[in-house]
Amino acid sequence: MIKLNVLELLQNKGKSKYWLFNEMNKFEPISYTNFNAIVTNKTKSIKYENIEKFCKILECEPNDLFKKKKD
Repeated sequence: MIKLNVLELLQNKGKSKYWLFNEMNKFEPISYTNFNAIVTNKTKSIKYENIEKFCKILECEPNDLFKKKKD
């Protein structure tokens, strides 16, 4: 199963989930409920636009955002 690795990337950068939420809202408004569902892997889909925003904000490549986990 493939999961988003956003929380680990934030931890490595010394940033909080709330900081990322505020940065995401600079691009386009997103509710905290939807944002939290994405970063905690409780959603079944993610828009390409959000992947791009995460990469810009976290200064990473799309491959860095995802991690393959054993089922």
